[in-house]
Amino acid sequence: MTFIKKTLASSIAIAATAMMATSAQAEISDGEVRIGYLADMSGTYRDLAGPGGLEALQMAIEDFGGSVNGASIEVFSADDRNSADVGANTVRGWIDQDNVDLVAGMVASSVTIAVTNVLEANDKLGIVSGSAASSITNEHCTPNHIHWVYDTYPLANGTAKAVVEQGGDTWFMLTADYAFGHALESDVEKVVTDNGGTIVDRIRHPFPTEDFSSYILQAQGSGADIIGLANAGADTVNAINTASQFGVVQGGQQLAGLLVFLNDVYAMGLETTQGLLLTTGWYWNMDDQSREWAERYYERVGRMPTMVQAGVYSSTMHYLKAVEATGSDDAQTVRSYMMEQPIEDFFARNGRIREDGRMVHDMYLAEVKSPADATHEWDLYEILATIPADEAYRPLSESQCDLVQN
Repeated sequence: MTFIKKTLASSIAIAATAMMATSAQAEISDGEVRIGYLADMSGTYRDLAGPGGLEALQMAIEDFGGSVNGASIEVFSADDRNSADVGANTVRGWIDQDNVDLVAGMVASSVTIAVTNVLEANDKLGIVSGSAASSITNEHCTPNHIHWVYDTYPLANGTAKAVVEQGGDTWFMLTADYAFGHALESDVEKVVTDNGGTIVDRIRHPFPTEDFSSYILQAQGSGADIIGLANAGADTVNAINTASQFGVVQGGQQLAGLLVFLNDVYAMGLETTQGLLLTTGWYWNMDDQSREWAERYYERVGRMPTMVQAGVYSSTMHYLKAVEATGSDDAQTVRSYMMEQPIEDFFARNGRIREDGRMVHDMYLAEVKSPADATHEWDLYEILATIPADEAYRPLSESQCDLVQN
């Protein structure tokens, strides 16, 4: 009798589990979870996100098991060529023709703002890992996207504040002329002036730019202590290399790279970049947990990951866990669940998603090592300080986001 009762109970449990799984899969549209990865795959931002970010996304899917509640996971990818029109049209096609549930990646802020408008209009979800403009979860916030890795606010708070505190009182801003550059310039100006410094002059350059000669000459002529580089990717590399050729540092001025990635420092070398202060959302060699994931990534790609590529993995895992828990790929259902769950993984410490869609987490002030201090070719940063999550990002009391109840 005991055996029969146990068998019957077991059968009921198995049947209930099967019914739950079937029900969950039925709520996943088309019986598949469909993810579109959109990024600059061939241009200025290729190395900081690009194909490496797609590989990180694939790693997350493999580590998750390749399916969610029995529903397979299908990935689409496209090169947005840093064009807002190309990005928006690509995502419209994914939604209309392929019923994509999530758009991941997104680097150029102008592309991101255009794409998130499309996502909101179609009630689909986006997770932004590469873009920097803080406006993405401020005046351009929507209920259909989450901003994951970093933005211009903590970059300015971290790097600019540290430089001013070290005596860099007068600044010349060299800014990429689009949404990201404008946002970073604005955030830096506030930090500099709030801490007693002055922006003596500024100039905006087209995106992208190869020849920085005239811009660096104007920056030298300004007499400013600090030349702030409110740009990213190849633009930052070109500007720093030009400044080195023109003897900017030897002339008594200092460069402040306000958005510098690991791949940038690696490309320029420690001889050129040593001593540079920067703020980062993650560094591959900051602890055992980070090193373990980064070394697996390195085995696949042959390069250490940037914070963006690590963030793509982290955000994809958080998304897939939400789909699994809710049994749905509905944008609002999944986003709500993601907001309820704390984020503690190899990438994020003290992470959580706020109502404006900003994923806040600890940020880090770092200094580029000297060649003598580096133990191998990817040993590039010394972490100087942790900037706690609640101090790093724009406070909600200053938010212009319509989703925030002030």
